[in-house]
Amino acid sequence: MKQDLSDLSLTAIAPIVWGSTYIVSTEFLAGFSPMSVAMLRALPAGLLLLAIVRQLPTGIWWLRSFILGALNISIFLSMLFVAAYRLPGGVAGTVLSSQPLIIVFLARLLLYDRLRPLAVAAVLIGMVGVALLVLTPSAALDPVGIAAGLAGATSMAAGVTLARKWQPPVSPLVFTAWQLTTGGLSLVPAVFFVDGSVPTPTVLNLIGLTWLGLIGAALTYALWFRGIGRLAPSVVSSLLFLSPLTAVLLGWVFLGQSLNALQITGIALVIGSIWLSQRTND
Repeated sequence: MKQDLSDLSLTAIAPIVWGSTYIVSTEFLAGFSPMSVAMLRALPAGLLLLAIVRQLPTGIWWLRSFILGALNISIFLSMLFVAAYRLPGGVAGTVLSSQPLIIVFLARLLLYDRLRPLAVAAVLIGMVGVALLVLTPSAALDPVGIAAGLAGATSMAAGVTLARKWQPPVSPLVFTAWQLTTGGLSLVPAVFFVDGSVPTPTVLNLIGLTWLGLIGAALTYALWFRGIGRLAPSVVSSLLFLSPLTAVLLGWVFLGQSLNALQITGIALVIGSIWLSQRTND
């Protein structure tokens, strides 16, 4: 039980840090396109980790690394930033909160996990909590942003499930290096085809990119993939609700945004959802 709590706590660091993506991308990287930010977040961090671990994929793991790199990194991050730039943070967070529900059903399909009604109920409670937490009556519903958010949620849900199914024969750090590098490399041609070039970063931009790359990618993905290998998919997926929760709290602390009674209710529902998800696997 103590080991499970340790694994849960370490894995939870990832979505908590990812919750800073919204504030960092809008406050530090306003002049960058979603595709450029995704590439600059993943590739330098992946190459740095690869230089540290000095271990390349072998055999079937070349193909699997590119597949997982696409699902967990290139497709997910590019769609995440499209949603973040085109939608208010609340709408983006609500759309992306569908990811745990998608994971529950993919785990049933690909991992043959038993579909537990309580697990589904926990996820739905969490989604309601996120909606109360981040949605506002004046929230704009941009169709492209919503489609991007759903595509990103589905992409990473598939990546999480396949990472659990395939179980890499290497450490989480090596596994992270492979995926960040392959995912970042596959974004390079897309960046130059769509954007033409990457803006020259300012000091403020470099601070944002360093946070997103070293902390928000290299460290957090290593912890995330470690958790995927040790915890049930429904347990891991429930922790994703911590991301919009963190985004709201950061906006409240640093941007002076309000926190009303509905949002406080949403916080309680999100925390309750995560607790209930753990109970479904006891």
